[in-house]
Amino acid sequence: MVLTKKRLEILLEGCGGFTRPKEALEQYVTPTPIVAEVLSFADMRGDIHGRSVYDLGCGTGRFAIGAALLGARKVVGVDADPRALEDARENARALGVAVEWVLSDIKDIKGECDTVIQNPPFGVRRPGADRAFLEKALEMAGVVYSIHKGSTREFIYAFVEKIGGRITDRKEFRFSIPHTYQFHRKEKKVVGVDVYRIEVN
Repeated sequence: MVLTKKRLEILLEGCGGFTRPKEALEQYVTPTPIVAEVLSFADMRGDIHGRSVYDLGCGTGRFAIGAALLGARKVVGVDADPRALEDARENARALGVAVEWVLSDIKDIKGECDTVIQNPPFGVRRPGADRAFLEKALEMAGVVYSIHKGSTREFIYAFVEKIGGRITDRKEFRFSIPHTYQFHRKEKKVVGVDVYRIEVN
């Protein structure tokens, strides 16, 4: 049975969030409608079903779990936070999908895959944090889906070209960030983000 985008969104909406979010890692749950839209688009492009997929900086695992639900041949979720991986494991168990969870810093990740889907840190608390994710993703996979703040668009285009990638598609979204950390002043902040589909040249 084909899993519709709406059904995928409903299933992923049941995933729990971070039990102990870490400010230094800029941990925010990617809004489920964005996850479902990106995964469905990636699947339509032939980048999910039957493919090997890595979710770098997987957090609570929504992208990895969604890829597994869509029939990826192999799914690996990688994160540097062991507590986040426990949250991800619990979410995967609840939905009955098989994902390999790996504890690793981004610079130490090894492996090759068909597709990387990632929501790296925006680089607000750690400037340049997103660059390491882009470099690693293009090192590992032929196709990369990556989320970045819309305000960094010019930089992302230049950086991706510099490291040997080519942006084939870009989608714009509104990313809602709830009050999570002490430095947050509002109950909710909405940030414009771009999701890029990148191929290795």
